[in-house]
Amino acid sequence: MLSIGSPQIKLLEKLCNAMSVSGDEGEVRRIVLEEVKPYADEVKVDALGSVLVRKKGAGRKPLRVLLDAHMDEVGFMIVKDDEGGFYQFRTVGGIDERHLVGKQVIVGKDHTPGVIGAKPIHLTDSSERSHPVDIESMRIDLGPEGKAKAGDRATFATKFKRVGPSIMSKSIDDRIGVAILIELLKNAPDAIELCLAFSVQEEIGLRGATVAGYYFNPDLAIAIDSTPARDLPDYEGRENYTYNTKLGSGPAIYPAHSPVISDPRLVGFLAEVGTKHNIPYQFRQPGGGGTDAGAIQQARSGIPVVSVSVPHRYTHSPISVSRVDDWKNTLNLLHVALQEMTPALLKR
Repeated sequence: MLSIGSPQIKLLEKLCNAMSVSGDEGEVRRIVLEEVKPYADEVKVDALGSVLVRKKGAGRKPLRVLLDAHMDEVGFMIVKDDEGGFYQFRTVGGIDERHLVGKQVIVGKDHTPGVIGAKPIHLTDSSERSHPVDIESMRIDLGPEGKAKAGDRATFATKFKRVGPSIMSKSIDDRIGVAILIELLKNAPDAIELCLAFSVQEEIGLRGATVAGYYFNPDLAIAIDSTPARDLPDYEGRENYTYNTKLGSGPAIYPAHSPVISDPRLVGFLAEVGTKHNIPYQFRQPGGGGTDAGAIQQARSGIPVVSVSVPHRYTHSPISVSRVDDWKNTLNLLHVALQEMTPALLKR
C-alpha cells in the first residue's frame, strides 16, 4: 500500500498555493511537468494547455487506461480598472457570491495581495441588508500602488494548512486529484498503458477533458476529483440523513451524477477491490455536480467511465476541509485497481 508522508504533503501544499484559475493554468502546469517528466514515456502539452502523459505497458496490446484530474480552480477575472487601485471583476466558475466580501485575494502572475471590498454594514439600509451584495457592487482593492490589467486572474489568498487529520486550503478541488495522478505515475503497474490527463478548464465546461479523451482514445477512463460533502449536522443536532458523502468514509465512487451514468462494470470492480483489500470506500449519492467523466465518456465512439473523488467540505469557497486518510485511501484504491485490471473487466 502507498502512504501519504512529508513529500506528498509538501507537493499538495505547493499545488494548492499556486494560482491556476480556469484558462490560465500555467503555475500548476509547470509543477506537473517538473514532477512527471522523470517517470513518463511521453509528455505533451496540448493546444488548450492540458498536460498529457503516457506510461507504456508491457505486452503487445495492454489495456489503455486514462486517469484524469483537472488543474484549474474557480476564481476571478479583472475586467476594468476603476483607478486608485480599485478593479471591477467577474467570477470564473461556480462561486457563491455570499462568500466574497472582505476576503483576501491574490491577483496576477506576481500574486499581488488585495481584498474584495463593498459598502460596510454601517452605511447600508435595511433593504440593502435583505439580500446578498451583488458582484457589480464589489471591487478588488489593491491599494494605490497595486497594479492589474483586464484579463488578469485572481483567486483566494488562503494558504494550505495541515491541522491534525485534516488539510485546509483553497483549491483542494482538484489539486488533490492532481497529486494522486502524480503518485500513481510514480508507482505505475507494468501490465497497463497508463494515460494521464492533467486537464484545463474543467470548472467552465469540461473543456480540457474533451480534447484529452479524443487524443488518448482509451479502453476505459477514471475521472479523479474532489467532491463536495454535505455531511454537516442537522440544524437541530440530529443525524444528517441527506448527506451525499461523508468525510472520513473513504473515496467516493459515483454510480451516477449530473452528466453521466457510470459504467456499472467499473463501479462494481472498484467496490470489489475496496472490499477485497479492506480499503474504505463509499458511494456518492446521485445529485448535482459533475466531473470530467461527462466529457470523456462521449469521445470518439464512446468510452466506459467512472468517477472517484476525495470528499471535502465548503467547495468553491475561500477554504475547504478534507481528510488525509480519505486522500490516502483514494490513492490506494486506484493503485490496487490499476494493478488488478485486465481486458476481461470490459467483457463482464
